[in-house]
Amino acid sequence: MQSKGCQCGGVLHRNNYPRKPRGCPDFARADFAWRFCFCCNLCRKRSTPMSVRFLGRRVYLSLAVVLQSARRAKTTTKNLCKTLAVPVRTLQRWRTWWVQLFPTTPLWQASCARFMPPVETADLPDSLIDRFSGSAAEAMIRLLTFLTPLTIQS
Repeated sequence: MQSKGCQCGGVLHRNNYPRKPRGCPDFARADFAWRFCFCCNLCRKRSTPMSVRFLGRRVYLSLAVVLQSARRAKTTTKNLCKTLAVPVRTLQRWRTWWVQLFPTTPLWQASCARFMPPVETADLPDSLIDRFSGSAAEAMIRLLTFLTPLTIQS
């Protein structure tokens, strides 16, 4: 993004801004305290690159959004909510987003046909997590990488 420059022809300079990440254990909070960003030297427009750290403007870590929204996490929902300080209403809102709004995103519309057999949208994000291979950590990294287009405004 930085090498391409701004649409106005200006040069993009690093202009990271502070975040107060939620859904993050206290020992890792400092590692996620900044959102990486660029700013044009001419028009001052901010350009935010794709990220696996946050899903767009959400203040919760993308990993927390995915893991806590998964149905398999329902048995430990209260423990996860307590540990990561996520209100139950927020968790319900995330699950609604996965089932109702995520399937309407351009990202999903463009890529859902690539999954065979088709991903069951009623079971998102579980059914999507299962499609990425490797260990649990590798599969999660692949899923978060797949979701990176959602982290910027189009």
